[in-house]
Amino acid sequence: MAMDESLNVFGEKLESCGDNPVTGFYRDGKCNSCKEDSGSHTVCIEASREFLQYSRFKGNDLSTPVPEFGFKGLKPGDSWCLCAVRWKEALDNNMAPRIYLKRTHIKALQTVSIDLLKKYAVDLN
Repeated sequence: MAMDESLNVFGEKLESCGDNPVTGFYRDGKCNSCKEDSGSHTVCIEASREFLQYSRFKGNDLSTPVPEFGFKGLKPGDSWCLCAVRWKEALDNNMAPRIYLKRTHIKALQTVSIDLLKKYAVDLN
């Protein structure tokens, strides 16, 4: 699997999203992507209680531990590489979590505009 260039939505070096638990399509802590990443795990979110409940209700339970895969489950405040389409779906349902733009892969812009992402940014000054 050839990894896409590791750039964020600003065209700069992609920053780490999280390693506790380790996130990303490659489980490298970054929201890196490739053509095999059909879900486009490219949006680095800050999990909230509301979003985790919403996600579980929608069939994507991110909060329940799965020890056999080394996944301790997310809790509010954790960072996670979320599928761009999932983030957009949450947005459409008024449940979108905040995001880290410097940790979000440029490929996310194929699904969500930079202007929309900026409205939910944690890391804009």
